[in-house]
Amino acid sequence: MPSPVAIRLRVNDAAWSGTIDPWTTLLELLRVELGLTGTNRGCDRGECGTCVVLVDGRPVPSCLTLALSIDGAAVTTIEGLASDESLHPVQQAFVDHDALQCGFCTPGQILAGAACIAAGRAGSDRDIREWMSGQLCRCAAYPQIVAAIRSAAKSG
Repeated sequence: MPSPVAIRLRVNDAAWSGTIDPWTTLLELLRVELGLTGTNRGCDRGECGTCVVLVDGRPVPSCLTLALSIDGAAVTTIEGLASDESLHPVQQAFVDHDALQCGFCTPGQILAGAACIAAGRAGSDRDIREWMSGQLCRCAAYPQIVAAIRSAAKSG
């Protein structure tokens, strides 16, 4: 059996280092080791987008990402998106546009939406829908999600 391996990350702007089993996914590290339970476990196959977090600003499915593969990277979860006491513009837009129903997919949707805006891909509803195509919402709040991202892009 392989021995635990040392890893260091910057999670929500805080340095973290520890030892993990080589097969530990980023999702397991975040939820179990760090107690950041805002990132949800969905399909465990990278198909639904529920577990999306930002790694060096890029959206990645944390259920498929081995934590060791991002050693030294900066990870942003839903808990680290807001600054100070105010919501991130995408979080606020999701509230304003009622872009959440059950809320299960919302953390991944918000992080993917923030990445969409940062990548300059929120110029039209079509661009937003294309960027967000890997993010599934069982409640079908897609029109509100697109409206929220469009609104946040305009306000930022």
